[in-house]
Amino acid sequence: MRPTLLEIDDLHVEFPVYNGRLKVIDGVSLTARAGERLGLVGESGCGKTTCGRCVVRLVKPSAGKIWFYSKRAGKTVDLVRPGKEEWKQVQTEMQMIFQNPNAALNPVFTIGTQFKTALQYVHPERIQKAENLAITALQEVQLPDARRILKSYPFQLSGGMCQRVCIAMALASEPELLIADEPTTALDVTVQNQILQLLHALVKEKGTSVIFITHNLGVIREIAHLVHIMYAGTVVESGPPRELFSNPLHPYTQGLMNAVPKLTAEAMSRGIPGSIPDYSEPPTGCRFHPRCTERLPICEQTRPPFFRASEDHTVACFLYQEGGKDFQYAARR
Repeated sequence: MRPTLLEIDDLHVEFPVYNGRLKVIDGVSLTARAGERLGLVGESGCGKTTCGRCVVRLVKPSAGKIWFYSKRAGKTVDLVRPGKEEWKQVQTEMQMIFQNPNAALNPVFTIGTQFKTALQYVHPERIQKAENLAITALQEVQLPDARRILKSYPFQLSGGMCQRVCIAMALASEPELLIADEPTTALDVTVQNQILQLLHALVKEKGTSVIFITHNLGVIREIAHLVHIMYAGTVVESGPPRELFSNPLHPYTQGLMNAVPKLTAEAMSRGIPGSIPDYSEPPTGCRFHPRCTERLPICEQTRPPFFRASEDHTVACFLYQEGGKDFQYAARR
């Protein structure tokens, strides 16, 4: 078994607003191992990006623990309350690719200047080779005429090109952990495939761990070792993609699969009724129960624990507790 690189335990995030507090993340726990590709999937607004931002300390958790094994520090570091020197070492070992490249790049500096600054911060010993490293990184993400791009400003590039620049900057620093938040959203399908292949190679050759945040089920099925399905700030089902996608257990996961567009008119996709709850007053018990067509009375009052369907496949749903209607199905797995 691969060693643990990142561990999130019972994470809670609340944001103060004028009429109370938004309870955005409610008890998320997950583990990322070295050289593993982890997928976070769910509707927009379910808390995927907030989890990633907590890891890189752009959002402060209200409660919970985040542990990261730092090779540079030689020990496991608490990312919720790291020491100043510990964080200085740890933050050079992780990178996050943001969904909006225009917010990630500074419009008043050239791409080359920003590349040099990023490399100087993470690898100061390589600063003399910064231009060559930048050109190589830009070529790896299929950007033509890399030297011209280094002299360009972000507003002189298309959105897709800016996104590839952000991906190149993240990969050039050779992180131990890469958090990719919808990194292929602004790219056409051919470039999407190239970027996914590049991320796959990064994991295979350099042992980098990747947390891939997306709502694209097709992408996550191809790239992830393990998938966590999120709904309204909670993880409702986890498992290997082949097992989870072929036999989804949670009603929400089944709804996501049914919502995938079909190619034939005879098999029209079906959406999930309702919408994500108001985080200022989230439902008691299972947060999905107001939209669930198979809810039980207990679902409205008690949050379901995880029930194990197989060694790596777990589901937070009372349908799979002992005596539930689907318990025998889950047990056979």
